[in-house]
Amino acid sequence: MNRRVMSAALRVPLPPEAAFRLFTARGERDWVPGWEPVFPVGAPDDTAPGTVWLTSSDEQETTWLVASRDFPHSVSYARITPGVRAGTVTVSLAATEAGSEVTVTYDMTPLTPAADSALDGFAADYPSFIRSWEELIDAHLA
Repeated sequence: MNRRVMSAALRVPLPPEAAFRLFTARGERDWVPGWEPVFPVGAPDDTAPGTVWLTSSDEQETTWLVASRDFPHSVSYARITPGVRAGTVTVSLAATEAGSEVTVTYDMTPLTPAADSALDGFAADYPSFIRSWEELIDAHLA
């Protein structure tokens, strides 16, 4: 089994100060179909380091934790899907003339041989996965 580090960039037609929210637990509700984070305790600021939330999909539950935040430049999340994978997701935003270039880096370790194979598929499809984010965000902003 091998750890995978995948990184790709997308463009968002907003400055980093406005685009940042799109990559938060609550902000992703606006453009990710089916994204419904659940906060086990109150979380007035969903980007505060240490904030925890849960998501469910494909009969799997993932626990997320804000590891670090440097508004509006970056935010990093730890994520664990028990028995499947664990790692981090880091979102970095840089200002451009047209808005922001957003680099999304997944650093994932599979926890089982079956998860290793699934992670291979995710890694192979990663560039188109991030392209779909850009399309969903563009549609949301239109």
